[in-house]
Amino acid sequence: MPNENGGAGGCLCGGVRYRVTGGLRDAVACHCTQCRKTTGHYGAFCASRNENLTLENARSLTWHESSPGVRRGFCDKCGSTLFWDDRTRDYIAIAAGSLDKPTGIKLIKHIFTADKGDYYDIDDGLPQYARYPETE
Repeated sequence: MPNENGGAGGCLCGGVRYRVTGGLRDAVACHCTQCRKTTGHYGAFCASRNENLTLENARSLTWHESSPGVRRGFCDKCGSTLFWDDRTRDYIAIAAGSLDKPTGIKLIKHIFTADKGDYYDIDDGLPQYARYPETE
């Protein structure tokens, strides 16, 4: 994992706070329709093993099942996007923008570019995948 120290973060209003130990995967930009609809643009998510995420304050954390077996966590007070959780996997994706600085992570690739918005270009030179890389 690029950031071996983990980190902390939360939502805009403070109703959700979390801590990650044991490292964070670098961020992936997801351009799928669901990420664009829930964030207002594309989603940038790092990730942590499930057992390394601790919710320190979850009073306004709400989960929405966006696909069978997949849920998205957000703050029901301020609306901040926080988590993407495919419950069949041993990790949870964390909205990179919800991390406190310094994050120690960087953006490494773009996924679901076939679904990207028509109002922007992806020209940062990072790898791009029309879908999820394992299926290409």
